[in-house]
Amino acid sequence: MSLLLLLAAFVAGGADFTCTPVAVWDGDGPIWCAEGPRIRLSGIATRELDESCKPGHPCPPGTGKAARDHLVKLLGGPRGRLNTGHVKVRAPALRCTSMGSGKGARTAALCAAPKVGDLSCAMVRSGHALRWRRYGGDRLCSR
Repeated sequence: MSLLLLLAAFVAGGADFTCTPVAVWDGDGPIWCAEGPRIRLSGIATRELDESCKPGHPCPPGTGKAARDHLVKLLGGPRGRLNTGHVKVRAPALRCTSMGSGKGARTAALCAAPKVGDLSCAMVRSGHALRWRRYGGDRLCSR
């Protein structure tokens, strides 16, 4: 991937944008958007797919696979796999607000799905994720 494409896919902090999800890696992202950005859900941490938790990150109970599968379900369910291992999804457009860099080529973002509302809060309420102050995790989610 070229540096120009990576820069074009990053959404500046504070900007509102639309993401039509096409693929998911794990429970907190990245979510690949048809429009280009790759989103890391803000304010939460889930286990990695190898069941580890990165140093300094909250470490929720449950498995990384279960967290990923729950996020995929919230987005509308699986539609197959990409050769990269990502789960393909077909979902309605999300309304997102960028919180800035999500490290690498990812945009940290707060995103709302039409039927679910705030995805980060939905992941916390499900027990698959824990709140993480990084990138906006200090806000409250309604129950």
